Amino acid sequence: MKHAREHHEDRRALVVGGAMLLLLGLVSLFGIMIGAINLSVGEVLSAFGGGKNAFIVMEYRLPRVAISILAGAAFGLAGVFLQGALRNPLASPDVVGITKWAGLGAFSAGLMTPPAWSAWAIPLGVMAGALFGALALLAIGRRFGGSTTALALTGVALGMFAQALIQYVMVLFPSRADQSMVWLAGSVYGSTGADVAALSLWLLFCLPVVVIAARRLDAGGFGDDTLTSIGLAPSWLRGGLIVVSVLLTGGAVAAVGSMGFLGLLAPHAARLMVGPRSRHLVPVSAVLGALALSIADLAGRVVALPNEIPAGIVAAVIGGPYLVFLLFKEKSRND
Repeated sequence: MKHAREHHEDRRALVVGGAMLLLLGLVSLFGIMIGAINLSVGEVLSAFGGGKNAFIVMEYRLPRVAISILAGAAFGLAGVFLQGALRNPLASPDVVGITKWAGLGAFSAGLMTPPAWSAWAIPLGVMAGALFGALALLAIGRRFGGSTTALALTGVALGMFAQALIQYVMVLFPSRADQSMVWLAGSVYGSTGADVAALSLWLLFCLPVVVIAARRLDAGGFGDDTLTSIGLAPSWLRGGLIVVSVLLTGGAVAAVGSMGFLGLLAPHAARLMVGPRSRHLVPVSAVLGALALSIADLAGRVVALPNEIPAGIVAAVIGGPYLVFLLFKEKSRND
């Protein structure tokens, strides 16, 4: 009976994952076709072979589509591991303020270092900010009992504080405000092949720890006493999952800015589709994160032509109401 149920779950996850990958491929194709100059499928294929639209496709649209897929997958995975670490269905890098602290770290690093150093200073600032935000969340959240509501509210407060600091610094340095606002809102506009290569290398570097974390993710749902009884140190397990989440969040924020709600939406949608087992949840969350950011970017391009709306704003418009829904759902469950 158990074997039959597992086989059914595996088959369902395979079908869902395949369908989402197909949809991601279609959205990516539309992302390459749609722009200031709309291209047909034939013109896109011709561009891949060096046709007259090769520069537009290869230098502008393809990097934009690729960075959406990579960063979206990173945000989706970060949300999965953070939820597993905190045992909190509302936890995600943006909801608990980690992305805002990463943005503050990047913004501060860009201001305090010469432009020639930005290639390495900004990623380091992102990582430092994200790690500080995660440590502050754990330290303050535990003071209030570590409950779901306490962690969520603590994270929201920390995110608002980071946002206030960003705005204060922008007032002090108004010449950087316009450029920073788009990045802090979250956008894939202007992504280059170098950006794609950098994020790809970072995710490849993170892959071994992601695989290890995925194998331990199911254990994160147990209480601390249960983990201790089976020989796992709760602090090391949860700390390791948080570190992996911070690494993934930092890489994605460095590439596309402070995207909101992707790390919340993707794991929840994946859990509804394929269940809570990590071997299904982790890959499907990555695909759904990539799909969500790709759709957000595509929607931002077409809803206000000839202008563009940053993908982060589109994601927030969708994710904000969804977070409110989850808060009400969690409250009704606890009552």
